[in-house]
Amino acid sequence: MSARRKVTIVGAGATGATCAEVLAQRDYADIVLVDIIEGMPQGKALDLAEASPVEGFDLKVIGSNGYNETAGSDVVVITSGVARKPGMSRDDLLAINKKIVGDVSANVAKTSPDAHVIIVSNPLDAMCHVAHHVLKFPRERVTGMAGVLDTARYKTFIAMELGVSVEDVHGIVLGGHGDTMVPLPRHTSVAGIPLTELLSKDKIDAIVKRTAGGGAEIVSLLKTGSAYYAPAASVVVTVESILKDKKRVLPAATLLNGEYGYKGLFIGVPVVLGKNGVEKVIEMQLNDDEKGLLDKSAKAVQELVTALQLS
Repeated sequence: MSARRKVTIVGAGATGATCAEVLAQRDYADIVLVDIIEGMPQGKALDLAEASPVEGFDLKVIGSNGYNETAGSDVVVITSGVARKPGMSRDDLLAINKKIVGDVSANVAKTSPDAHVIIVSNPLDAMCHVAHHVLKFPRERVTGMAGVLDTARYKTFIAMELGVSVEDVHGIVLGGHGDTMVPLPRHTSVAGIPLTELLSKDKIDAIVKRTAGGGAEIVSLLKTGSAYYAPAASVVVTVESILKDKKRVLPAATLLNGEYGYKGLFIGVPVVLGKNGVEKVIEMQLNDDEKGLLDKSAKAVQELVTALQLS
């Protein structure tokens, strides 16, 4: 019988802890929660373990302030980093999270050299570059979780507008995780019916705009935090496709090597995710407008990457 699989989640804040909870309920991998705050990951891990007799899952949940317990992880999810605070510039955030994600990645490279690494820390596409630079893993094993979340928000807003089930809404969001993300109404349908037949251009444009500002909308409502339920759920879908070799076609930030006309840049595109990580990049046929929006998004990501000054 093979050893049980292990998923490490670095960062035991709201997103990391919620991710651990959803993952535990799926009951197919042991979980290690890592955080620098003493006692916090241990407390959350113990609390989650104590839910197992009630919820009916049976696995190890460990909290740690170091990386020894994470050794040999199959998947490592990096959620650590600081959120942007009032008065903090984008460059400030970039510099702080570059150091945090870089330090985490160095530890992961030592303890779990065969792991698949999923980046959730922001600014996401730039942090993928930091992790890949430090890890030196092949591109197949370093991905950024953003497209699944952005697409989920997009589908939610469409279902709300039409008064239909989210299960019947199909679509995808490409590009960087930020204001320049690229929802694709032309490739969106509801139970096979093109979205453009169901909603006016004005209403579709409003949904596209709301999707791009989806995270900021939640921050403005919460006042003291950011989204975590939908991000955590989106991480779990990504982890599951890898661990269960599901070959899901999901939008993920991946290092492009000429696809879509970009080279050496992490950007959100549809990929096939299986046991080998990113097993295929799917190149969609984009029209001139869509390609123009993706180019704009790629330019915004490239500016952040240039500012990182990775040697």
